[in-house]
Amino acid sequence: MLAFIGRSFLQKIVTLFFVAVVSFLIIHLAPGEPSQIDPLNPKFTPEIVERMRKELHLDEPLHIQFYLFYRDLFTGRTVSWKDQRPVLGKIWERLLNSLPLFIIGTLLTWTFSFPMGIRAAIDRGGTFDKSTTFFAYLLISIPGFFFAYILIIFMVNWLHVPVIGMETFGVANAGALNRLMDRTWHLVLPSVLGATGGIAVLSRYVRSQMLEIISQDYVRTARAKGLPMETVYYRHALRNALLPFVTMFGLILPGLISGSVIIESIFSWPGMGRMAYEAILARDYPVILTVNFISAVLVLVGTFISDLLYMVVDPRIKL
Repeated sequence: MLAFIGRSFLQKIVTLFFVAVVSFLIIHLAPGEPSQIDPLNPKFTPEIVERMRKELHLDEPLHIQFYLFYRDLFTGRTVSWKDQRPVLGKIWERLLNSLPLFIIGTLLTWTFSFPMGIRAAIDRGGTFDKSTTFFAYLLISIPGFFFAYILIIFMVNWLHVPVIGMETFGVANAGALNRLMDRTWHLVLPSVLGATGGIAVLSRYVRSQMLEIISQDYVRTARAKGLPMETVYYRHALRNALLPFVTMFGLILPGLISGSVIIESIFSWPGMGRMAYEAILARDYPVILTVNFISAVLVLVGTFISDLLYMVVDPRIKL
């Protein structure tokens, strides 16, 4: 088991290095750079542009720029080219904003997907299976931004609750209970919207996997022995059906960084996805590269956790 963990950890360290190199090269191969100023602006002379290039280390070779960037990143000295704020501080601030959306959306997705998928597989061809299939494909087909506007109109016109931003203007002077309720109303709609698509897709995967497992010989044998249906489906079949979802569970961690650009833009939520999009438009290389590096770390951490969970779900891996 220790050898398996050691090999997995070493492979992910090597992968992280190559991801850092490739992402750095792709960013710098893109046309343009922040020092390219509008030539019609008389305030920026060639001397000022050259000084900016030196301050941003853009006059150095790429391998030197690579070393300087990650040296500053690991020592906490990397700053945004857009506003000169520390990159890690900006990311931490936006991370705290995206964290509630990520946690609630993930809990809703995984809480509802498995019961719906399992029940649909057991009741194959029945009313519940047909109903969940219809609504799943409906939610998959509807564009997220269109569904978001429908929910906003419903919440505002019928329930008369705020939905845009993280809090209502002026609520900071209200009492603690009012601030809590206001934040809750702003949090509910983006979280539910982010979970609907995940529930629709994941419940289909659960149904498909359960249908494949319950058709196996050992499941038919367990039913022939007279075991209760709950024991057959939820103890024997479900455990073997969990293997693909262990991998999927490890890949949800990057959602903490990437967030949802569409949802955060529609609801004016200052999260990670919106910050990354704004950094791309501004050619803010330190923010882009740092977000990409942290996302890669989360992917590798998630897959490492998946490797450990595999040993729990499938004892054969221990051998």
